[in-house]
Amino acid sequence: MYPTLSDLLFDLFGVNIPLPIQSFGFFVAIAFIACYQVLTLEMKRKEHDGLMHPNIKQLIKGKAATPVDFAVSALIGAVIGYKLLDMVLRYSLLVENPQEFILSADGNVIGAFAGGLLSFYLRYKEDLKERLPEPVTVSVSVAPYQHMGNIIMNAAIGGILGAKIFHNLENLDEFFQDPVGSLLSFSGLTFYGGLIVGGAAVLRYTSKNGISVIHMLDAAAPVLMLGYGMGRIGCQVSGDGDWGIVNTNPKPEWMSFLPDWTWAYQYPHNVVRDGIPIEGCVGKYCYMLPQPVYPTPFYEIVVSLLLFAFLWSIRKKIKTPGMLFSIYLVCNGTERFFIEKIRVNSVYHIFGRSITQAELISALLFLIGVAGIIYLRNPKNKELTK
Repeated sequence: MYPTLSDLLFDLFGVNIPLPIQSFGFFVAIAFIACYQVLTLEMKRKEHDGLMHPNIKQLIKGKAATPVDFAVSALIGAVIGYKLLDMVLRYSLLVENPQEFILSADGNVIGAFAGGLLSFYLRYKEDLKERLPEPVTVSVSVAPYQHMGNIIMNAAIGGILGAKIFHNLENLDEFFQDPVGSLLSFSGLTFYGGLIVGGAAVLRYTSKNGISVIHMLDAAAPVLMLGYGMGRIGCQVSGDGDWGIVNTNPKPEWMSFLPDWTWAYQYPHNVVRDGIPIEGCVGKYCYMLPQPVYPTPFYEIVVSLLLFAFLWSIRKKIKTPGMLFSIYLVCNGTERFFIEKIRVNSVYHIFGRSITQAELISALLFLIGVAGIIYLRNPKNKELTK
């Protein structure tokens, strides 16, 4: 396992470059970048096909910045400078524990002053450049894909918030032991929490900006599967605890051409430091699981990327709005429901049966997807979605 990007680079190239970047976060960032690019392409296609339309915004050009604008710019610059200079001067501490370092109240006052002053100056120069003797109101046409920056920001903030909330609901014992640590920790993210809250934030933003909700859902369907699969690369590479149950069964013959770790793996050097100490190992991540487990993140990477390819290949053939997203819900629900059978998770006891949070949500999404497909296959209902 490679808890940090430095560990991965050292194993690949034999060069030790101390970087304050955890491998899980790195691959999540890569997933967001990939989703940004793919969703932009799909929104452009839908606009070309007349399914999404630009909206007109009224903007005031040449208006002078207010004292509040300058104060906000200076404050943001001060906060950035406060942490940034401290990171440079105490880089070794940042590399050792970037999460704790960034979330701490420690910083550099000189950096805060310099950052605030620089930000104030840049805002002043921008104001001089854009200010007009008499402000004018202009109409600007904004294409749907031009909202992508704000869409990704809403998805990221809402997704992380939702993922933390659902994770803490799933692990209430841990939350009550350390509420602040549980909320601020970068680990412990639940996909469905991110999907639901992040998706709601995106749909709220797009609907307010004149973008068709149902066509936005269809455009996002393949992208959601792509992001999920790429995010799971971070889980597998870092060993974030999102693995399967113990697997001591012999490797099947049909998997003989694959490496042994694709069937059962002990996740040495995992980022959550779970398991038993590794003999002779020196460092912070010298642990491995006592028994091999199913590498469920690897399975989800493969299945999710295949499902992305499937959804991407049929997207132009499906003409009924909402149908592609319904198919995505069925695919997502099916994949997640069955992977839960061999995955480690907190269990709820409902009506005498044991079930996980993900099983509940995935089953519900599957049923919603099936209902959507049945509903949209009716010619009378197709017209209602246009």
